Amino acid sequence: MYPVSDAFLQAVQENTRNYRWTGQITTKGGAVYPFVYEDIVKGSGYITAQCCGSAEIELGTVYAAEMGITLFSQIDRYTLEGAEIRLSYHLRLADGSFEEVPMGIFEVSEANRTAHCLELKAYDYMLRFEKSFNGFETVGNAYAFLDLCCKACAVELAHTQAEIAAMPNGTELLSIYPENDIETYRDVLYFVGQVLGGFFCISREGKLELRKYGAEPMMEVKSRHRFTSSFSDFITRYTAVSSTNLRTQTAEYYALEPDDGLTMNLAVNPLLQFGLEETRETLCRNILADISVVDYVPFDSSTIGNPALDLGDVLTFMGGQADGTQIACITSSNCRIGGKHTLKCVGKNPRLAQAKSKNDKNISGLLNQIEAGKIGIHTFTNASAYTVAETNVRIISIEFAAKEETHVQFFGQVLVDVSAGQVSRSASAKGSIVVPFPAGGGGDTGTDTGADTGDSSGGPGTDTESVTVDVELPVTWTEDGKAVAYVTYEFNDSEILIHYPVETWGSGKHILSLYYPIDNLVPNITNTFNVHLRMEGGTAVIDTGGCIASISGQGMAAGAAWDGTITVEEYVQPFAVGSGLQAKAFSGEMGFETMELVKKYYSDSIRKAGIGAFGKPVELPQEGEGTG
Repeated sequence: MYPVSDAFLQAVQENTRNYRWTGQITTKGGAVYPFVYEDIVKGSGYITAQCCGSAEIELGTVYAAEMGITLFSQIDRYTLEGAEIRLSYHLRLADGSFEEVPMGIFEVSEANRTAHCLELKAYDYMLRFEKSFNGFETVGNAYAFLDLCCKACAVELAHTQAEIAAMPNGTELLSIYPENDIETYRDVLYFVGQVLGGFFCISREGKLELRKYGAEPMMEVKSRHRFTSSFSDFITRYTAVSSTNLRTQTAEYYALEPDDGLTMNLAVNPLLQFGLEETRETLCRNILADISVVDYVPFDSSTIGNPALDLGDVLTFMGGQADGTQIACITSSNCRIGGKHTLKCVGKNPRLAQAKSKNDKNISGLLNQIEAGKIGIHTFTNASAYTVAETNVRIISIEFAAKEETHVQFFGQVLVDVSAGQVSRSASAKGSIVVPFPAGGGGDTGTDTGADTGDSSGGPGTDTESVTVDVELPVTWTEDGKAVAYVTYEFNDSEILIHYPVETWGSGKHILSLYYPIDNLVPNITNTFNVHLRMEGGTAVIDTGGCIASISGQGMAAGAAWDGTITVEEYVQPFAVGSGLQAKAFSGEMGFETMELVKKYYSDSIRKAGIGAFGKPVELPQEGEGTG
């Protein structure tokens, strides 16, 4: 908490209070523009700060505080780039005097002009540490690292060398392990903050300050001071730390007895890689001693506000559903100028962590190794069925990105139900037929005996001869033909011309296996890989979920962000022009880009059109509209 008088602490808890806000804008050119409470648009001002994420307590964090305000001012917004804003809160005490509490120093990042107002958004000096760091062979103690970062980024350090040296791990010699993901000075602060067992923030005077979690309450918040409040039914506690050793590829685990709380996972800290095993254990156990004081009840409360409160302050809550015997820590603060003050403490439930074995906790550090060395994967499954014929149909589309230049591999498997076209076949059937023929007995002698023997019909008593006849007959039938599947790969809207997979199938169910390697992937851009399929000599149906595909490789980003591109597809059925011209079915694609995340309206319409010299109106079947 910012040091204030007892009279201030008494006045800030009264049912009514008299206060005002003041500020001053100083441009890089030296121009000074003071403003008072009446110059601030009501409800527009806020200051937000946090030292943890939205789920659990963290070590080494380097979050920047944000300030937003709207002023009745005619200052030229073009002169405010990088300008400095100082805010102060003034509270009237019982003796009639006003006590001032500085609220921080911020640098303008955005300045927007309306008809009568000036909208400003600014951040504290923490953003100055977003400078590239290349000191990969730096060796020194914690103060040496902090002094290096502060001098390089023009931020004053709030601690002396003696104060840092008095902290646990403050005198240990640290060195940066070569295999690390340090990119900026802000990353260096993060790892140093872990070693020192605290978190960094920018003080109200604009200095870099290391704060630690404590156990001594700073203030009591009664029920009459709260508008709303919500408290968890568990207490967040830490009884172990885990740190990954890159050299041995193991996670080193250190715990208290009994080990019945949460584990603080330090993942891969490049400052904790060198030294003897005993030295590493000493460093980790010192960190455990700092984090083991955490014994907080997570809460979320909207209060009447006390601008003197800081991140890391420990509070107790009385009245209502609060348990006055428990403590909580401020991990997030949102102070509205002239409004409510929202405080929050995050934390996980230790009961949910007890289901893990110690071995689970050991390997959890390995799962948090630097992202560049992990195998990333992007998957795809079709959400609608496809019918494939003579026109290319896009059956797979995957967006992905990489954080470094690398190579990835595409794998896909498609379940296809093929109906091959019917084919007429004709052939000639050739063969020999044996025909029995009665023997003639030498022919007619001209002698008439006048007697009927009854043998003229060729009965059993008649002699026969076998005669062989060659026969050729035409034969025609219909059978299933062969359907040919043609696959086309497309990378970033460019067709891949060197590889065209082709499959030939009969009617029935088949599996289409696909593979393609992508080399020299450009980092930090969104890429798209599409697969198109068309059929000749038949059709194919792909059911919903019939396509599964993935692109995997090292150094891939966790998710490809939307780049503002919208693609619209439409399919046109076959149609005829008059009684002569026939048009096949075709698909069209249209795309446009936008940088606005607002709802827009789009429509298109194709009416009557004249074709060639006929000039005859033809009704085309497509007409659609949509929103994007």
